[in-house]
Amino acid sequence: MKIRSFMRQWISDWYSVFAKELKNIFSDSGVLVIFFLAGLAYPVLYNLIYSNGTLDGMPVAVVDLSGGSESRKFTRDLDATRELSVKYKCEDMGKARSLMENRKVNGIILIPEDYDGLIAAKRQAVISTYADMSSFLYYKNLTMGVNQVMLAEMRDMQSGILPMPVKYEENLPYNRTFSYTIFFLSAALLIVVQQTMFYGVSMLSGTIREEGRYGDLLPGNKSHRGVLRDVFGKSTAYWLIYMGIGIYVAILVPKLFGLPQNCPPGQIMALLFFYVPACVMFSLTFSHLVRHRETVFIMFLFMSPICLFLTGFSWPESSFPGFWEIFSFIFPSTFGVRAFINMNTAGASLAMAGEQIKALTIQFIVYYLLACLLSYLDCKTFEARIEHTVGNDAPDAAGYDIQQPFTDEIIPDKQ
Repeated sequence: MKIRSFMRQWISDWYSVFAKELKNIFSDSGVLVIFFLAGLAYPVLYNLIYSNGTLDGMPVAVVDLSGGSESRKFTRDLDATRELSVKYKCEDMGKARSLMENRKVNGIILIPEDYDGLIAAKRQAVISTYADMSSFLYYKNLTMGVNQVMLAEMRDMQSGILPMPVKYEENLPYNRTFSYTIFFLSAALLIVVQQTMFYGVSMLSGTIREEGRYGDLLPGNKSHRGVLRDVFGKSTAYWLIYMGIGIYVAILVPKLFGLPQNCPPGQIMALLFFYVPACVMFSLTFSHLVRHRETVFIMFLFMSPICLFLTGFSWPESSFPGFWEIFSFIFPSTFGVRAFINMNTAGASLAMAGEQIKALTIQFIVYYLLACLLSYLDCKTFEARIEHTVGNDAPDAAGYDIQQPFTDEIIPDKQ
């Protein structure tokens, strides 16, 4: 009887917090814009911007200061690549720079004066490249085109020196066309889930603090026995919203734009059951540090590129400096994105992403406990403010309801 009454009270308290948090979310237009407009529009916008994931025949200028047969051969090989088209051959960098400033070329390749001599002597030569960084595709094409020609040159040199030269074999099982769409969006999609959730939760928290409505942040309980269910009730509201957004982002958007889907949707959904709760607890924990609504917009510009880089999609995590490797463990996106890329792009199973799933589970537990601790500390801080009011009947501008607390008292069963 007592256990049944306790559970009935616990569920009633949880539902009260859950319903109140949903009301707070849907009554704040800024939070709705971040959750639904940004959360649903960003994945589509990214796909539209990078819909042409490959760029063929990018115009470039070659500055050949060597003028020998080897440099001319290098220039011809550049023009023969899929990525580059040599539109201009310049005598100096001034002319090439003028062409780039006038948007006639998107890249410059500088061949030094000693190139032919160094090649003839079988020594290392340095070729400089300059890319128009108004689009990352220009940099990608220039780097890839020049690297391909350089590797071919090295192979030709080895064939004249080594009895059995090293053979190069191109094997690109997951992105054969070097599409930037596949490369970038596989990481960016799940970043959207974490970042929009964090900014929305933090904006709501900052607004409530600015307006002094601490009753919307804290459990109405002087004994704080409702902190655990309070955090759980709030988290359920965000989990409910973002499971839907997560399914849209990770399953529907790739299907809509023809991105690789090498893992069954059911397993991607199972990944979301670990990733979304970790993001919720991460957001609730760090939202306690946000005191002003405007702070969120500064954090958006600062943190999003860092979170994207720390996923390891553009630089292998094995090459991270020690500090950044440890720092990356703070964010659920670090493990969620790696698991998503392995599963959705490379076709790994959920079991093969076990290390990332384990990390997300640990994050969920740690951040849940931290969120509860910070809520408790907020309760104690606010009680100190209440003690300075005049008399027990002083109005509470923050709406902190002490007379109607959560309670763990056992309600007698009428039966």
